[in-house]
Parts: sequence; C-alpha cells; structure tokens
Amino acid sequence: MSHDRSSKLLGLEAIRFLSAFAVLVWHYQHFSFVAYNSTAFVAAQQPFYSILRVFYDYGFYGVQFFWCVSGFIFLGKYGGPIAHKIVSGRQFFVLRFSRLYPLHLATLLLVAFLQVLYFQYHHYYFVNPTNDSAHFVLHLFFASNWGFERVYSFNGPIWSISVEVLVYAFFFVTVRCVGTSPVLNIGILILCVLARKMRIDLPILDCLGFFYSGGLSALALQHLEKTRYRRFLRALSLGVAVFVPITVYMLEVSVPKYVVHFALMAYIPTLLYCAASDLNAGPRMQHIISAAGSLTYSSYLIHFPLQLLIALCFSYFNALIPFYSPSFFVAFMAATLMCSRLIYRYFEMPAQTYIRDRCGAAPISGIDWPLPIWSRYR
Repeated sequence: MSHDRSSKLLGLEAIRFLSAFAVLVWHYQHFSFVAYNSTAFVAAQQPFYSILRVFYDYGFYGVQFFWCVSGFIFLGKYGGPIAHKIVSGRQFFVLRFSRLYPLHLATLLLVAFLQVLYFQYHHYYFVNPTNDSAHFVLHLFFASNWGFERVYSFNGPIWSISVEVLVYAFFFVTVRCVGTSPVLNIGILILCVLARKMRIDLPILDCLGFFYSGGLSALALQHLEKTRYRRFLRALSLGVAVFVPITVYMLEVSVPKYVVHFALMAYIPTLLYCAASDLNAGPRMQHIISAAGSLTYSSYLIHFPLQLLIALCFSYFNALIPFYSPSFFVAFMAATLMCSRLIYRYFEMPAQTYIRDRCGAAPISGIDWPLPIWSRYR
C-alpha cells in the first residue's frame, strides 16, 4: 500500500459525500410543500430526474450509508484504544460532543427562529408540523428521536444523529466490556435482522444493524488484508460493488423496501471493504475529494434551514418557489455546498478545537492495523 497519507481512504470520503448528496436530492421535494397537501407534486418532473432518479427515489437510504460508514470507522479507529482502556469514557464523550453538538445547537436555534417567522405568514409550520417547547427540549439533549417524540420537529434530518448517539454509547460499553470480537458484531447483526423480520420497526435497531455491519466489514479488512487472498477479495468486492447497482438500475426491478433494507446490510459493507484503500489520484483530485467529504455533516444539517429560509423569502414576495426549474435546483445545491464549506471552515472546526482544548481531550492518533488513520474522524 502507498504511504502517501493524503491518499488514504479517499474512497470512503467519496461515499460519504455521495450519501449526503443523495439526502439533499431526496429532500429537494420539501420545496413542493404547501400546508399538508402534496397532491399536485409530480416526482418525475423534478429537475434532472432521468439522471438523478436513483437519488430522488432512494435518497433516504443515504442515512443507512452514514450509519454503516460510522461503524466501519469506529471499529477501526476507536475499537482497539477503547478495549485496551487507552480512551476513557470522558475523552470519548468529549470527542463526539465536540464533533456533533455545536452545529446541531446552532441549526436548532436557527430553525426555531425561522419556523416562528414562517408560522406568522402561513399559520402552519414548514414541513415538520410540531415545533413546541417539549420537542425543543428533546432536541437540546439530542433525544429528538428516542421514542419520546410525537412526530418530526425542528431540524428534521437530525433524527438519524439522535439515534446514532445512543449507538455510540452502546458501542463504547460493549467494546470496553467485551472487546472488538467479530462474534459480537455478528450476534448484534442477527438480532437486528430478526427484529426486522418480526416487524419490530425501531430506528435504534436499524442504526445498530447498519453500524455493526460496517464494523464487521472493518474487522474483515483488518484480518483479510494480511492474507494472500487480499487481492482476490478486493477484486471480488469491487465487482459486487459495481455490477449489483448497475444490474438493478438497468433491469428497473421493483424491490420491496424490506428486501432493500436487508440487501443494503450486505452491500454497503462490501462497498466499504472495496473503498478502504488508497486511490491513485493526483494531489488536486485528492484535495477535491477530501474537501467534498468534509462537507457531509454541515450539508446534512444546514440544507433544511436553508430551504426554510428560501421558502420564507418567496413568501415575503408572495411568489411561488420554482422547484421544477433546473436553474433553481443548481442554485440551491450550489448554495448548500458553499454554505457547508464556510460552516465547516469557520464554525465546525473552530468550535470543535475550542471544546477539545478546553476539556483537554486529545484526538486519537493511532490504529494498530493496516487501515490508515483518517484524521477527519478524530
């Protein structure tokens, strides 16, 4: 493997960005919102639908990709240090808190303010119908989707992070007590699959399943990369990663959602196994991919407030949002990515650094297996 650290794990960076972009495209339909009546909305008329159909129709699965990537990185980066008590519970909490909470709090306050303004114009809220004090408190404690909520509220996309923080806590406790045993990952994965088959539909179980399937992929890479079969396995995973979606797309097969759910638990880890290697990209391309990967969290949290702000502006001028316009689509995506870049550089990273410095929580700086360090997850 190449030892150029700048080329490490760019494949995972690209997957993260595409997952975030898929969610952006899926949520583009928010612009069609008129009270609670969407009968006039025609999905196939959305901009560039023939090209972006997979994102328009299945973009909500970008969340499952996020969960799986998290499991892959956490088992690889935190697993060993936590199991060997190198990382304390306090350090782990501060690292996660500093990474996630500042932007969550900022976007929560922004959405709360903008929803009040939107309600004054329309006498109903934009997209998410309940924005009361009880749900605000839940959001403050990252508990917006722990089962206490009635419906989605405030900055809706945060629901997946709210669920994931519970999985982080479960991950820390199990790794500290049991270690990074593949048997544990397989056991949890089986329980999550059985729960789904029994129609127990809980976001926490879905997150656990994808998180630990990603972790299983990381453990497989850890062990299999040391064998003489590593090139064959890499080629095999690449073949599956490329040809499965192409085949499904070309055949236009209609697959039930529960089947897609189980298939993704196998497909995404395979894709991650394939992507977790050096890319032979030049310095410029490395910089572009790395910069794109850095936008995932900020774009995920800022796109809904931005949509709400745009809806408010059009309401002020008593104009309809031209959401079927390709130019409007491009302008919205460009604005989201530009805002995300500015937020990452001038808010996310400074806030993260400040909290970690104040709390004395140093980033984890080593992994004792072939997978190289990915500094963005420090």
